Amino acid sequence: MSELLVFVISGLVTGAIYALLASGLVLAYSASGVLNFAHGATAFLSALFFYEVNQGLDVPPVPAALLTVFVFAPGLGWLLDRIMFRKLAKLGETPQIVATIGLLVALPALGQWIVVLLRDAGVDLAPPDNQYGLPGVGPNPPVQWEIRHGVGIDSNQLITWIVTAVVAVALWILMRHTPLGLRLRASVDSRTLTELRGVSADRLSGIAWMLSAGLAGAVGVLAAPLLALSSVDYTLILFVSAAAAVLGRFKSVPIAFGGGLLLGVVQNLVAGYAPSWTDRITGFRTAVPFALLFVGLLVLSRSKRSAGTAAVDAPPPDYLAGMSPLRRWAPWLAAGLFLAVSLYTWTTPFWIGLIAQGLAASLVFLSFTVVTGLGGMVSLAQATFVTASALTAGLLMSHGVSFFLALCAGTLAAALLGMVVALPALRLSGRMLALATLALAFLGDQVLFQMRWLRNGDVGWEIPRPVVGPVDLNDDRALALALLIIVALVIVLIRNLENSASGRAMLAVRSAPPAAMASGVSVLRTKLALFAISAGIAGFGGVFWASFNTRITATEFTAMNGLIWLAIVVAAGIRRPQFAVVAGLTFALFPHIMEDYVTDSPYVPVILFGLAGLALAGNPEGWVVQMAEGLHALRGRVTGRGKASAVPPQVPEPRVEAGPVVALAPHADEPQDGAEAAADASDLLLRLRGIRAGYAGVEVLHGVDLEVRSGSILALLGANGAGKSTTCAVAAGLLAPTSGIVELAGERGEFRDITRLSAVRRSRDGVLLAPEGRGIFPSLTIDENLSMWLRSAAERDRVYERFPNLAARRKVVAGSLSGGEQQQLTVAPLLVRPPRVLVADEPSLGLAPLVVEEIFRFVVELRELGVALLLVEEKASEILTVADTVAFMSVGRVSWCGPRSEVDEDRLTAAYLGIAGSAASDAGHSEVAR
Repeated sequence: MSELLVFVISGLVTGAIYALLASGLVLAYSASGVLNFAHGATAFLSALFFYEVNQGLDVPPVPAALLTVFVFAPGLGWLLDRIMFRKLAKLGETPQIVATIGLLVALPALGQWIVVLLRDAGVDLAPPDNQYGLPGVGPNPPVQWEIRHGVGIDSNQLITWIVTAVVAVALWILMRHTPLGLRLRASVDSRTLTELRGVSADRLSGIAWMLSAGLAGAVGVLAAPLLALSSVDYTLILFVSAAAAVLGRFKSVPIAFGGGLLLGVVQNLVAGYAPSWTDRITGFRTAVPFALLFVGLLVLSRSKRSAGTAAVDAPPPDYLAGMSPLRRWAPWLAAGLFLAVSLYTWTTPFWIGLIAQGLAASLVFLSFTVVTGLGGMVSLAQATFVTASALTAGLLMSHGVSFFLALCAGTLAAALLGMVVALPALRLSGRMLALATLALAFLGDQVLFQMRWLRNGDVGWEIPRPVVGPVDLNDDRALALALLIIVALVIVLIRNLENSASGRAMLAVRSAPPAAMASGVSVLRTKLALFAISAGIAGFGGVFWASFNTRITATEFTAMNGLIWLAIVVAAGIRRPQFAVVAGLTFALFPHIMEDYVTDSPYVPVILFGLAGLALAGNPEGWVVQMAEGLHALRGRVTGRGKASAVPPQVPEPRVEAGPVVALAPHADEPQDGAEAAADASDLLLRLRGIRAGYAGVEVLHGVDLEVRSGSILALLGANGAGKSTTCAVAAGLLAPTSGIVELAGERGEFRDITRLSAVRRSRDGVLLAPEGRGIFPSLTIDENLSMWLRSAAERDRVYERFPNLAARRKVVAGSLSGGEQQQLTVAPLLVRPPRVLVADEPSLGLAPLVVEEIFRFVVELRELGVALLLVEEKASEILTVADTVAFMSVGRVSWCGPRSEVDEDRLTAAYLGIAGSAASDAGHSEVAR
């Protein structure tokens, strides 16, 4: 019993660390959608700050801890959110992952470099590198207490428990019983809908990152006595904590917190009570958290339906489009020829060796181009493939197998291991897949590569360089030239793969797996092939890399190396294989260039490598692409040709058959009788004038004019793709127009320009959008949903009096309601506190006819309350029973607008089918005549 208590008590200490880290990880992810791989680095930086303030500046431990947790760490979180995380939240998953990995690399080096600079400047600080046995907040040495015979605790453990308990209670109160917690949970469901309710998602994100960093700061202080002052240790415990975050599905802070405590206890119990046969598996006990992370991802992650959606990671416009292959490849051929000539002319042996190492790294980096650049899947296990291949080759060569046979065997072993790692890809995607591959990479480091027969102890295996006829690759010059040729051949193979039927199938699976399956493409085989090819290339390059070093050990290329490699390749440019070569040469040459010509500090190159990953927040395609596009644009300006090939083609101006476009509101320069204008504008609340807008450079709206009046319903009708939802987004502030003006009437009737105001500001000014589908937060209860618009309990009670069915289920989560009840919940708070303008996009979508009638009754009631309503509908017969004014849209234009009484069959036909009837045509001409 005493032994069990010892395991539980010590497990609760490490579990408390996991719980705090996991809670911070979930907080940041839920508010911004960014999985922060650098969360452990924040904890390390906080530990370093606490250590230097306490030991270097002689500040007592308690004030130093309070300064770290409540000032330094939150300030760091706020700063990172402002300069990076807000931008990352709007990008795809790959830039998010790589940018936070860059931060993981840069933050510890930056902190240590600042300490070194301050020490050099005369500030009395302690050395920042790998300090062990650091003091904590409590007494030093710790006070010991014996609970019972053989079971004791010390002051550091007790402080950790107390802090963890206080944090748990505080987080529970914050998330469940405060308006801030409600808004944070709402932003998890829908960031956009939160802003439409007048709550700034950016501000919530900043608060969440401050809280998250504060929790990391608490970990840094509490873990200081347990861990060395090593960034690697803090990063490892972060990835262990990720298993607890997965248990909470990256949404529930309480579950993640409890999961962290449980994880610490389970880890200790497994270490203490594991069967004796596990002793023969070296590293089994330390690998338990990573196994739990992998299993948790597979069991708890649910695939999201993607059918019917467009690709969200479409490649950017190719600035080289239209060029001949010779012109596209001429600069790279010239660069390769220059490099080959330099090897045998002016380059010194030292730099020749670095070039050879960079080209060997380039072979490995090309594997990222296949799996991430072509396949769109982030693999963090590439270092595992490199190590597995090199160890296999070394093992075979130790038994007399030739280099080339060992190379083939190692490549095959890596490809087979890649197929095993690919199995999670069949169920997971994005950041969850990245975590799964990382968990497998750590399992490889902790278990697979600890097997004595494979690793050959700490000395590893020799991999001598081969001799091919008269060519002796022991000469770095010959090895570099051979690697240059091999790299060129691999690039050609990858480009051929991209242009082949298999490559097109891979692109199809990347963009839309359901559509690819419908076209006869096997998603299973395609993903397995992607991982196998990528792993094979990584293994192939790994053998050459090990051959350059002439030896391979199990610790030469760890999972952490793979994280840095990915950051470097993506920062250079992941979509084109030639950019991987630039990344490989940069990886090998840049640190020595910095050391010889800039600074001898070991921290600066690491910081710059990390900042290259952070730069993705500004340009997701990488710095090589940015430089190339800049040069291409400069050449275009010099020659007067511009860069038209990089600009998406504009949508052709359509010919509208249903009559001419009608300008509803006179422009400022058009004369109009003053009395008549005042009468016409007396009830006008919102107007759109000359609106042009679109997405990704493609224009959708081509000069839309609309007016929405108080106490009136304007129905916007048209076929799919006419631009109705885009018009709603512009009116609500979700989409900024490229030209045109959006104006809102003030309390005295004067108009002000709100074109550049955000959705949050417009919501606060009374312009509210009910988005397509259901305007609810599914994981919040009915009462919490109402609280997002109705702040007072009295207002919510009025809703319950009007809707008894909602009152009876006020504690039920809104996602469990029927479609009609959900739409009722959307409209109900608006009846109590009506907005000035309501823009409703497809309010009847997916509802039964009886429910549709009820929704339109609510719409009429809002009109009677004086609300100006802009309703988008495809069900013309229903909306025409309540509308006052009708506007038809056709391919981005208002083709007709007028009173409901003037709508006839011809106009409906013209709006939905693009066929002009005689009546519509005549009406259009008469409208022009007036």
